[in-house]
Amino acid sequence: MINNADFQNCKNNFSDKIGWSCFQLSVFCLPSSAFISYIFLLVALLEGSLKRSHLYLREYWNYPLLIATFLMLIGCIRSHTGWLAWVGLFNWLPFFWCFWGLQPYLLTPERRTKCASWLVLGSLPVLITGFGQLWLGWEGPWQIFDGLIIWFISPGGEPLGRLSGLFDYANITAAWLSGVWPLCLASVLNPFIFGRNRVIPCALLIAFVAAMILTDSRNAWGAIFLGLPLVFGSASWSWLIPLMLIFSLPVIIAVLPVFDFGVQQVARSIVPESIWMRLNDMQFSNSRPFEATRVGQWEIGLNLIFEKPWLGWGAAAFSILYPLRTGLSHGHSHNLPLELAISHGLLVSLLINVFVFGLLITSYFYRIFNNLNLQKNIIVDRAWWTSTLILICFHATDMPLFDSRINILGWILLIGLRCMIYNSKSYNIPSEI
Repeated sequence: MINNADFQNCKNNFSDKIGWSCFQLSVFCLPSSAFISYIFLLVALLEGSLKRSHLYLREYWNYPLLIATFLMLIGCIRSHTGWLAWVGLFNWLPFFWCFWGLQPYLLTPERRTKCASWLVLGSLPVLITGFGQLWLGWEGPWQIFDGLIIWFISPGGEPLGRLSGLFDYANITAAWLSGVWPLCLASVLNPFIFGRNRVIPCALLIAFVAAMILTDSRNAWGAIFLGLPLVFGSASWSWLIPLMLIFSLPVIIAVLPVFDFGVQQVARSIVPESIWMRLNDMQFSNSRPFEATRVGQWEIGLNLIFEKPWLGWGAAAFSILYPLRTGLSHGHSHNLPLELAISHGLLVSLLINVFVFGLLITSYFYRIFNNLNLQKNIIVDRAWWTSTLILICFHATDMPLFDSRINILGWILLIGLRCMIYNSKSYNIPSEI
């Protein structure tokens, strides 16, 4: 385990501002250009990891990732998907390294606050292009820097009528906005982006919520209701949760069939039709085969796991085997634990899930509800924890991590949780780098 002396020996790393500057630029550019973000991130990663490589094996949080790496490599040798299995490792192994190498840039609450501000501000192009495509008919592709940055903007959204912005699909946009919006809410409750100014953060917050609603993603709608009480904190629950229930009551009545038809019709006259139909999924009830539903895909995924439980079929196996067994086409199983088990086996899925939930639970007790230290930054860390939980929930019913920008965002959030567990004050790490 890393101790105080270890960090004292690494203080020189934090005095070099090159890595820190590159990390901030990477975070800011992430939603707009994955390629540019990667370049800055690689510089930050090298700076943050090489000078402290001797500490790697003393960090017990690295052990599940090391074991998972070994099992993934063994699984690729025996996979049924050939070269696709090796390509699929790029969704995981580089980020296992990032988990170690990027920790210096999120080690203090001040750094996490700065990173949160860049995530919020970096989301502006997502919001602007999203509103533009729906309301102004903007159409891409847009290119700058001789094609270095390309935004494929579909007029009217992708799918049509759903806000997608510069992302390829509305559900990916919903995942990004949902993962960042608690940080935007925190900037209103405890301003940190524009000094003590709350007007601009409020405008950004309204834009975030509006865009999340317009993505027509049920996960995004749920993220709004999940994020509010968690970011506000338990002291607000006595009034906030009843207020949320009152506002959501018409939606509940409009969707659930247990209510009287007349009462339900009144509720449906209040709630926009697009919302209650989307929640009720009525438009697919008669035309969608069972195998095309989430539950049907999960059932097929479980069958695949039972057939090869230990090392899996190899990356991208679901996209190959699902059409063969159903005659339908889909690229993934809509559930990350299932997808991991199908591709790399139950042991890998168990290791990574224990790793993620271990970070979530441990940071909850070490930082989020332990107010002995750093009280002024508790709202930012609470929002950071909430953002992580929301992205985890997204991956229970979808797979946005196959967009590398969402993948990087998720790992940045996990790194922040690990850094919350450190007692930064006792290590005397400078807050400004």
